[in-house]
Amino acid sequence: QLQLVESGGGLVQPGGSLRLSCAASGFRLDNYAIGWFRQAPGAEREGVACISNRGDTNYKDSVKGRFTISRDNAKNTVYLQMNILKPEDTDVYYCALRTTWRHLAMCNSEGFNYWGQGTQVTVSS
Repeated sequence: QLQLVESGGGLVQPGGSLRLSCAASGFRLDNYAIGWFRQAPGAEREGVACISNRGDTNYKDSVKGRFTISRDNAKNTVYLQMNILKPEDTDVYYCALRTTWRHLAMCNSEGFNYWGQGTQVTVSS
């Protein structure tokens, strides 16, 4: 069964850190482009960070220098390390996989065809 499962969300104070994990079953994640997206209620889903099967990365401007996407091939897991978190980072975060254009780190949600269930990140004092 093809499945992506996110974990690692939670409540954190502004300036704090969280690491999200996206574990896969039925896929080898290093064969595909993987992305982290976030969505607030009533808002469109937006790309936060994406990584191609070659390891190229792409970040949303507002998270550059604070977030890092990485992949552990042995664990078949993709991570999103989030530092210096801000209240505006509060959202449900999703990981997703794209089976086409895998060599590109494009971060448009329309191209991703497998999605996890999401994990809530809340940044608040």
